[in-house]
Amino acid sequence: RGPIRVRTCLPSSKTAEFSLLPVCGGFTLLNPPEEGREAAFNRVNFETFEGIYEERFEQRYGFFRPNVKDVIHRYLECGVLHNGFARIRCGECGHEYLLAFSCKRRHFCPSCHQKRVVEFGQWLCETVIKAVPHRHLVMSIPKILRRYFLYNRNLLSELSRCGWESLKAYFSLVSRDPKAVPGAAVAIQTFGDFLGFNFHLHVLVSDGCFHESGMLTVAPAIDTRTLERLFRHHVLKMLLKKGKITRESMAPHWIQCLLRSKDPPLAKTTLENLARYIIRASFSQERMTYVPEAGSVIYHSKNGQTTRVFDALEWPRKRDVNTGP
Repeated sequence: RGPIRVRTCLPSSKTAEFSLLPVCGGFTLLNPPEEGREAAFNRVNFETFEGIYEERFEQRYGFFRPNVKDVIHRYLECGVLHNGFARIRCGECGHEYLLAFSCKRRHFCPSCHQKRVVEFGQWLCETVIKAVPHRHLVMSIPKILRRYFLYNRNLLSELSRCGWESLKAYFSLVSRDPKAVPGAAVAIQTFGDFLGFNFHLHVLVSDGCFHESGMLTVAPAIDTRTLERLFRHHVLKMLLKKGKITRESMAPHWIQCLLRSKDPPLAKTTLENLARYIIRASFSQERMTYVPEAGSVIYHSKNGQTTRVFDALEWPRKRDVNTGP
């Protein structure tokens, strides 16, 4: 078998060639069309959206974050041959095709992010976590506290730390060993089914504690009420320290955090699928329908039984607010 020749073409007209090991039997062109209906919608509406953001959205949703502009412009150029491509040719059969460069933007571009999701699930299960049973926990905060995280994304890393400290304290308590710690992977999500603001944590946690010797002690069924109280304590303590709330506003009867435990312990295949799920993109193009005549977007729920209609300028705001920190 001969080598596969790859020739890259950049907008600056610079080119480069390199060889790859052959994989014959045909090639499939996967890059999307240069200016499809969804891409045209994004390009036109984002330009308008950017111009009216300060007047229409800034007071309610905070300032327009600079990284969002870069992410969206890179997304609009994703898969467009005019912006650069690789020409790939099989040295044995002569088959060739052009592969447009991708934007490699996480969370916002469904195509590029899906590649990251698959790689993350495999990497987490094979490299990071131990081959022991794990549980899935969801830790969420009440609506009255979400605005602090909306306006200050740096607090999201603190929220993740609150989840970890709560888990460590709880498992140390039930194992009766102050030095024992669980293994956990914590992912932050900022959206709900229809891209509303719903800041919460997805946690994959070992079904027990690891001792200094490396041995695992299996924990009893998780007491979600006790763990919820620990999580609430750490969240309120963090917000108080940051000056976001006062002691008078910390009445526990109206600040209730939600915690759900997914039983039973997860099998390896389920764990890998769940690892992909917890870092999924905020929206799905397959669930989105653009109606240019009405200037609106119809978005379908995950189960397909419910739909919601968004104004064409409200839709970019829904997407940009869930784009990275």
